[in-house]
Amino acid sequence: MKSLAGFIAGIPKAELHLHIEGTLEPELMIAIGKRNGVSLPYPDAEAARKAYNFSDLQSFLDIYYRATAVLITEEDFYDLTIAYLRKAASQQVRHAEIFFDPQSHTARGIAFETVVRGIERALVEANDTLGVSTKLIMCVLRHLSEEEGIKMLEKAMLWKQWIAGIGLDSSERGNPPEKFIRLFERAHREGFLTVAHAGEEGSAASVKKALDTLHIVRIDHGVHCMEDERLVEELVRRQIPLTVCPLSNVRLRVFKSMKEHNLKTMLERGLCVTVNSDDPAYFGGYINENYIEAAIALDLDRDAIVRLAQNSFTASSLSTVHKELYRKEIDRYIQQESN
Repeated sequence: MKSLAGFIAGIPKAELHLHIEGTLEPELMIAIGKRNGVSLPYPDAEAARKAYNFSDLQSFLDIYYRATAVLITEEDFYDLTIAYLRKAASQQVRHAEIFFDPQSHTARGIAFETVVRGIERALVEANDTLGVSTKLIMCVLRHLSEEEGIKMLEKAMLWKQWIAGIGLDSSERGNPPEKFIRLFERAHREGFLTVAHAGEEGSAASVKKALDTLHIVRIDHGVHCMEDERLVEELVRRQIPLTVCPLSNVRLRVFKSMKEHNLKTMLERGLCVTVNSDDPAYFGGYINENYIEAAIALDLDRDAIVRLAQNSFTASSLSTVHKELYRKEIDRYIQQESN
């Protein structure tokens, strides 16, 4: 039988919490920067990687937004997205629901259409040649105003063929979910999938407010939900998915170490938790590395890995038929590995 790492490497999975800008590896950032004549504070990729040392979410965001300055043309967004999708396919990701942050680009004078067209070209190619299906989720930056977010929503409404969902990300502190009630009400009326970051920097109360005021179908992060037993009971009863990002949580000091992460406790409690990579170029690993690091530190067995992989499809926005097809693929993989 394969080692646990080998088992993780081969099991089919979905990724539901992935910021495409957060997949900008230093080598690609340097190459695109040179192509576009954008000066960077790093002489080379090694220097950039060494600078990826964060004390909290805000210190990460400062570096993250600086790196996105190299992304200017449709070709840049295509190169960024196809690089991630090739990596995802190599790690047996069958379906990816990808976040993008248009406000971080339009604020620099980059047209919304440039961003979407570049990403969309890569999504089509991945579906045709890599066997990876995708959904695109536009995130609104919560440190900006709701009015600015609504302007982005109105642009997204013109691109419904490619944009399936609306999310909420960026700094959680000082930017509560209720700041965006009107925006999410409109997103619901327009038929978008709705998700939101909550319970990463914020407490369990932030998770509860996101559910009650924004009426989202999925919580991104949500690890602080465990502080409130009544909330946990509600999440279990309703099977609200939580897209957990273990390596990100450790690098941003949500947990001091992977051994202290509550992923295993959440899984044992019956929550619909999934494992994802968040911003893998910055946090030390893509989806398989997140599974493996968590499995080693938390002593997860194969049954736990299977449940996490099954949850990833259950928590997705795929049709019921496609979810069942992927669950059957997992069953075949388990049977194959047991022989």
